[in-house]
Amino acid sequence: MMDWNALKTFLAIARNGTLAGAARELNVNHSTVFRRLNTLEESFGCRLFERLNDGYQLTPVGDSLIERSEQIANSFDDLQRLLSGQDSRPSGSVRLTAPENIAFHYLPRYLARFRQQYPEIEVELVISNQDFNLSKREADIAIRATNNPPEHLVGRKLGEIPWSLYGSQNYFSGIAPEQENDPLFPNSSKQLQGHRLIGADGELCRLPGFRWLQKHYADQIVTTGNSLVAMSYLAEAGLGLALLPDDQNRNGLNRLFPLEQAQKSHLWILTHPDLRHVQRVQLLMRHMINSISKEPRLGFVNK
Repeated sequence: MMDWNALKTFLAIARNGTLAGAARELNVNHSTVFRRLNTLEESFGCRLFERLNDGYQLTPVGDSLIERSEQIANSFDDLQRLLSGQDSRPSGSVRLTAPENIAFHYLPRYLARFRQQYPEIEVELVISNQDFNLSKREADIAIRATNNPPEHLVGRKLGEIPWSLYGSQNYFSGIAPEQENDPLFPNSSKQLQGHRLIGADGELCRLPGFRWLQKHYADQIVTTGNSLVAMSYLAEAGLGLALLPDDQNRNGLNRLFPLEQAQKSHLWILTHPDLRHVQRVQLLMRHMINSISKEPRLGFVNK
């Protein structure tokens, strides 16, 4: 009989192309992946992967198994969610994922209050700006900043977060207006000329506000970052002005003006339809919704 773990290992190697990548995905060690693959190939009596210098490549036999193996894996995921959906006890674990700033600056207080109310529910917090696959139970609940949530998930929009230009006293204490009538603190996008700016790197470059800054003020960008949290601390240190969503607003930063060229971020809380009736998932989602809706620092336009 085929071992379910061996099938998962086969798919993980196919996705990653290396044993090390598969081991990271499965949260096991390299030798376990190697052993499972050898056992699976021995049971089939054939090679599923070619061992190349730069990784593992599917053989024709392995390639023919991929589609059916993924169907089996999806069926197991469906079964696991179905069984989880029958569990109505206010106990057990819930895996919650959220972007880094929300996780760092807001969730600790919310989760501490939740723990006091439901001490038997264990919350596993996964901090990431990447989208986890809720269908594969990589997370049970996701708080995401997205304007296009996946149609196969259920949840609600928590609100809209505007983007603004931010600076700090460290920055403004070290500059002076170029002309006597120039404002020290810019209050519109037309007054950014002459100011040092912090630009975006990586995936953030795709966002409308950063594309606009790059188009009109590229020569004033003195440093870049691929993390909004990191950019906020660069601004606080006085390196320049930063375009940030208003959830980054905190002591040490001065909100100068909203940038109309930046698209507002929609903040959602989402789960898989099979989990929406699980009591511990319901309780945590309700607590997150209530806590976030009352958070004055988020500056929601619509609630």
